[in-house]
This record gives sequence, C-alpha cells and structure tokens, in this order.
Amino acid sequence: MTMMTELVALDVPLSITLVKEIERCLDAGQAFTVLDPRDSPERRRILLDAIAPTSIVTDEGRHSYPAGRQLEAGDAAVVVTSGSTGTPKAAIFTLDALAASASMTSRALTTGGDATWYACLPAFHVGGLAVILRSLLGGDKLIIGSTDDVARGPARGATHCAVVTTLLARHDLSAYERVLVGAGPAPDVREANVVTSWGMTETGSGVVYDGLALAGVDLALDGEQLLVRAPTLARAYRHGPLDLTMGPDGRMDWLATGDGASLTDGRLRVSGRLSTVINSGGEKLWPVALESVLHHLDSDREWVAIGESDPQWGQRLVVVTTGGGDHQALLAQARSVLQQRFGVAAKPKALVVLDSIPRTANGKVRYDALRDAVAISPLRLTVE
Repeated sequence: MTMMTELVALDVPLSITLVKEIERCLDAGQAFTVLDPRDSPERRRILLDAIAPTSIVTDEGRHSYPAGRQLEAGDAAVVVTSGSTGTPKAAIFTLDALAASASMTSRALTTGGDATWYACLPAFHVGGLAVILRSLLGGDKLIIGSTDDVARGPARGATHCAVVTTLLARHDLSAYERVLVGAGPAPDVREANVVTSWGMTETGSGVVYDGLALAGVDLALDGEQLLVRAPTLARAYRHGPLDLTMGPDGRMDWLATGDGASLTDGRLRVSGRLSTVINSGGEKLWPVALESVLHHLDSDREWVAIGESDPQWGQRLVVVTTGGGDHQALLAQARSVLQQRFGVAAKPKALVVLDSIPRTANGKVRYDALRDAVAISPLRLTVE
C-alpha cells in the first residue's frame, strides 16, 4: 500500500509564525504550501482548486479542506507558479529536492562562515520560500523583514538577501556580502556583490548563477529551448506529470523550460520566454532585449514589448510604457533606437501608455492582464 502524506496550506503572512509553521510541517513529515493572504476570493478559489490541500492553517487555527487530496510520502512542499499567463500550476517538491536547493545555494554563495539571510520576498513564490528553507534545511540564519527596509538588513546582521530586479533598482544594497537577484533581467551595470540568478518554480528557485550552472545542474538546448536537469526539480505538478523531455544523453529526465537561450562555453544567456517572442515578417524579436534598450532610452518609465496579430507581417511590435510627456516624440525615439540596434523589423508599430504595468507579486509581467489593459487603453499612438 502506497504511503501518503497530508498537505497543509499555510494562510499566514511572512513572519516568524510562518517560519515556525513550516518547521512544524517538516518535523511532522507533512507537506506544506504557502498561500497569499492578500488574494481575492476568486483568486483563492482558483489556487485552492489547483493545490488541493487537505487542511488550511490561519490565525484562527487549522481546519480541514473537504476537496483536498493527499500527496505521496516524501513530498514536502507545493509551490504555485506565478501565473503570468493567467493559468497557475502547482509544483510538488520532495524533501530531498528542497534540501538539495538549500545546500547548492550555500556552497555557491557562502565565502566563509555562516550566512544570515534577510527574508523579505513573499514565501508563496519559490524565491522567497527558498530563503526560509536555507535556514530550516541548510542551517543558515534568518532575519525577517520587509522589502521597504531591505537596505537596513546589514545593520541588523544580515549578510545575504534575495531580491527581484525592481528592489535592486530602488535600494542601496552594497553593504550585503551577496545579493541574489532574480525574477527578470538584472541591470547591465551593478555592484560587485550582486549575483544574477536564473531559475523557475519548477527548478526549485535559481540553479544558474551569473550564467553558470550550479554544481549538479546540467544545461542543454533543444533548438532554441533551454533544457535543465537538476536534483532540485519538482517531482510533478498537482494536476499531472512535469514537462520532461529527452536530453542530449538520451535520458527522459530533462525539464523543457519554455525559455529561449544560448550556451557559449558553458555560459547561459537567456533570451526570454518562447511564448513571448515576437515574429514579425519572419524576424524574431525578443522582448527582453528590446526592453533593455528602451530602459536605457528612458529609465524612469516601465517598458514592455508585445506582439499583436497582423495580417501582413504575422505579428506587429507594440511597445507598452507608463508616464506622461510627449508620447509622439517618445514613439519616434523608440523606433529610432530599436531600428539602430536590431534592424527595421524592430521599429514599433504602436505605443500604448498605461498607468502601470500589471505584475505578479515577484515582479513578473502578467501578460494576460497586460493584453486586456492594452486593448482598452485610450492612449495608443500608431504608425502606418
């Protein structure tokens, strides 16, 4: 008879209480998942359907969830993807995978002595949860804080922190020994203590630092798509198997990431999500590269490049931005700099202005909500 384990959903904000609840689950051999206490009722319903916990812990105590399902013995956590496309997935991790992630990060970032991590990212995303698990499973020390006070972490004794790109731009984090940045491309110019990270929910947080795979992680390409094999990979999704494929060695244990990438002498360069690449007249345009150039044009604005259907070109490039000013001149400047850098196919056909770019809690663009906002925006400038 197959042994099973309970899955406890923790509806608790980032706090010492949350850390203790996670520790209690680990000690009891129960799996856990962390919920976002700010979710709307509709969002909560969708996530609970995807996660299917057997019980939920709140400030008022623990109660059973009738629609829940147990997990296999050895499973320790369920983490929901950020859902940038509007369809979140719940990834299942074994205790061995979580421990491997904590150990690999410690070996890569600790230069001497114990690390003390400043935890400020939401724990319902894998990057924030990984910081807590480095303490519970890896032995690192932990300080709980907020994103607003992340620059004060070293004064409280923190040596390491994990942040998203937007926090790196807003705060002086030079006093940390190491700053691990993920959830989007890091700035081209950054402090020497900043370590860029690539990873996804399914890889159990970052597995590539500064373009190089961590020890025990294998990278390969299937055409343009990045494949990854690592001891930190999720075991499965809650709804079914992980998207594994055959790698160059003929083994079916490689994760198809959905990211376009290149490998040069073992160094990884990620172009972006294959699902967001814009194909205009046969020319492939990678939004990440376009957005980097636009950021240099005007760093006070947010920039996102998307493709819209076009009967002649297949897709046309549309640039979405925020802020006021002379938008007609801004569109002309954007067309000029992008053509100079990437060629005539990269000249945007339209500029759409929004009050803000819809993003997930860890800073990733919510493309579903973005396209809805673009469709109804009253401020769109077009070029024939």
